[in-house]
Amino acid sequence: MTKFNELGVSAPIMKALEEMGFEEATPIQAETIPYALEGHDVIGQAQTGTGKTAAFGIPLINKIDPKLKKVQGLIVAPTRELAIQVAEEINRLSKFKRIRALAIFGGSPMDRQIRALKDGPQIVVATPGRLMDHMRRKTIRIDEVHTAVLDEADEMLNMGFIDDIREILKGIPEDRQTLLFSATMPKEIRDIATTLMKEPKEVKVKAKEMTVENIDQYFIEIPEKFKFETLNNHLDINSPELAIVFARTKKRVDEITEGLQARGYRAEGIHGDLTQGKRMSVLNKFKQGRVDVLVATDVAARGLDISGVTHVYNFDIPQDPESYVHRIGRTGRAGKTGEAISFITPREMAHLSLIEKTTKSKMKRLTPPTNQDARRGQQQVTIDKMKKAIDQKDLNPYYEAAKELLDDHDSVTVIAAAISMMTKERRDTPVRISSAAPISVKKAKEDNRRGNNKKRYYGGRGQGGRNQGGRNQGGRNRKNNKGNFQRKRRDDR
Repeated sequence: MTKFNELGVSAPIMKALEEMGFEEATPIQAETIPYALEGHDVIGQAQTGTGKTAAFGIPLINKIDPKLKKVQGLIVAPTRELAIQVAEEINRLSKFKRIRALAIFGGSPMDRQIRALKDGPQIVVATPGRLMDHMRRKTIRIDEVHTAVLDEADEMLNMGFIDDIREILKGIPEDRQTLLFSATMPKEIRDIATTLMKEPKEVKVKAKEMTVENIDQYFIEIPEKFKFETLNNHLDINSPELAIVFARTKKRVDEITEGLQARGYRAEGIHGDLTQGKRMSVLNKFKQGRVDVLVATDVAARGLDISGVTHVYNFDIPQDPESYVHRIGRTGRAGKTGEAISFITPREMAHLSLIEKTTKSKMKRLTPPTNQDARRGQQQVTIDKMKKAIDQKDLNPYYEAAKELLDDHDSVTVIAAAISMMTKERRDTPVRISSAAPISVKKAKEDNRRGNNKKRYYGGRGQGGRNQGGRNQGGRNRKNNKGNFQRKRRDDR
């Protein structure tokens, strides 16, 4: 896999990527970013969930002049949900360049968006209808835009925005760079590429059919603050021979590792900041069984020969389904079965659905185990060891001592004392793990088209303020096709 620092990404963006926990580029990012950084127009064909936002966001941010408080980059997205999501990620990627992205979309007060535009965002992420409204009112200037991005162009075609797209592109200077992303390439989208783009480079990432065999997949819906205790409880219950815990950032790897060590687990961490020598040392300990739990970023999910892993824990769900498959593929090898358990915050449930759809497999829901469950799990490990000793060991040398104990105590008390002494009790050391931003995924396309999304969006700085959809997102559904089409256009402006 290609790392971001091999793609010519600037230092401020690299710093943001590291803070977000991204070390390796997805295929669409690895192929698109070099072309875009060289100034080429690019057509990217890839499915949702492949990392498209960073693929166009990194080259765009790289070209922005933070001192110029004018719109220099324009991203057009089909729905308000996607516009908000893209703006949020652009703002995270541009954190250390001090660049601001603003999302504008239908349903939000126009006067509030006009004031936000006057504040001088360098990047605007907009739905087509609302962007056209601002262009007609002359409340947005796009004459200094040097980079235009069309995200999910085929979806905009399906929603009837193709003529708006052409008009928007014609309003941007001809010497612009255009980046177009689409899951499919119907004739109308291909026509835009032919007539309104300059010798575009094409990048096509096929949606791989990713399957996982011999692996029982589970998920636990759990708030961020309870993840570490839940992990501890699961380790106590399952007593894995070898387990890998995947975290999103290097910092969290270090914190989880230190926390597990403080609780008495034999754990080590591995991530990209470690020297090759240190990484090999940790991996050797893990392979030899001197370390029970390996905590890692995605760098450990690819290309490493680790056998005998019985459990994989996704402390943080990965950004794309392919990474998920690579992670859990560390277990269930050589005909053996394995378990993969993912911790999902409530806000990440949509991302879970995307992974299930891509991998064509369903994860089973687990109830978060309690401390009492964990204690019982540890006791069961001891009981299993005792049963094994009864079946396999010569216990004659211990009979006399056992009879002495039974002269003074009943048999249940003696066995309880033996279980107590043999059971490994977890240390009750306080541990704090830094919180991580959840991965958000836009709602299913069917929901967007039906107008079923009734959430309120509370946009922070650069997100256009609060948007509260009215009844059914802008009025009643009209029964005839023309009414549905008109309503759809209004809703997603």
